[in-house]
Amino acid sequence: MYTASGTLDKNQLVTQYVPLVKRIAYHLMAKLPASVQVEDIIQNGMLGLLDAIGRYEEGLGAQFETYAVQRIRGAMLDGLRENDWLPRSLRREMRRIESAIHQLEQRHGRQPTEKELAETLGMTLADYQKMLQEARGYQLVYFEDFSDEEEEDFLERHVAGSEVDPLDMLEDKKMRESLIKAIDDLPEREKMVMGLYYEEDLNLREIGEVLGVSESRVCQLHSQAIARLRSRISGQVRSHAARARGRRASI
Repeated sequence: MYTASGTLDKNQLVTQYVPLVKRIAYHLMAKLPASVQVEDIIQNGMLGLLDAIGRYEEGLGAQFETYAVQRIRGAMLDGLRENDWLPRSLRREMRRIESAIHQLEQRHGRQPTEKELAETLGMTLADYQKMLQEARGYQLVYFEDFSDEEEEDFLERHVAGSEVDPLDMLEDKKMRESLIKAIDDLPEREKMVMGLYYEEDLNLREIGEVLGVSESRVCQLHSQAIARLRSRISGQVRSHAARARGRRASI
């Protein structure tokens, strides 16, 4: 890693960690709408890698790869903050899907199929699946679930930090139990997508290879699984949000 003069070989470090930048970018893509170009994410990540190399050389003591991951991911998120990638109209459509899921589940006592959901929403199956693909990046919990405002920054809704209320909500015992039950009740293929992405840390392309389907189909299954889970826990989200606002108001 060092040159003959004893300094870090920056070119060698860049070459060695390009695959790390790409892996972080492709994994982050599952949390972003289809309109986001992975090449843009990678480019921002490379800037983060170069910044990490420069700062590490200044004497930071952390293991380089651990430090680099933080700088790379941070640069990618900084590059996204200038844009709100998920249109409000699409968020409204996804809420319609959640409502249809709840309605059909109550009526039939089981998870509705894609065809049933498309018919309830008054659209063709192809249009429904296209909507799911466009909604890549739809998340289980948003900051807007905890606020009466709808103008939050994109990253505050989609890539929340570990110190924020959404995590606090997910750590609530009743919420956790409900979420586990909801995941267990997912259709088998959607359950597999969630497991491969969140537990096995595979990206969408890799999941597609495992399931023998296209990456776009994995996007659809992921968005639909999130909609099903939000439909199940939406009442508890609103209740927790009200309690959180009450606590803030009393401080």
